[in-house]
Amino acid sequence: MRAEALRLANIAAQIGSEEAFVLAGDYNIIPALADMKRPEAWVHDALWLPQSRAAFQELTSLGLTEAYRSLHPNQTGAYSYWDYQAGAWPKNNGIRIDHHLLSPQAADRLVSARIHREARGHEKPSDHVPVEIELA
Repeated sequence: MRAEALRLANIAAQIGSEEAFVLAGDYNIIPALADMKRPEAWVHDALWLPQSRAAFQELTSLGLTEAYRSLHPNQTGAYSYWDYQAGAWPKNNGIRIDHHLLSPQAADRLVSARIHREARGHEKPSDHVPVEIELA
């Protein structure tokens, strides 16, 4: 079995255990058009390629819920990353690539999801900002 298939099988088994869990991190995938300001800039980038989005979709198809988008389904301009180049931050030319994927039991406990945009304005900031979720 390929490593990717093994990971999916392990996640599916974990979902089957009916335990609450969260898979969080920098996925380096832009899931939807609403998750970027300038789609034309990402057309040929691995972050937006169809196979990258398909891999992310495989995870959600297993039954995982993407926390931020589940609570803010139509919000645009909610980014977690701005490149240091070409004035991306002042222009708000960002993307959302940091995600929390929740098992069904964790999704039932989801209270809030917030992107700490203000952190990017600090002195010597990271190109990513914290993305926080709250579970009851």
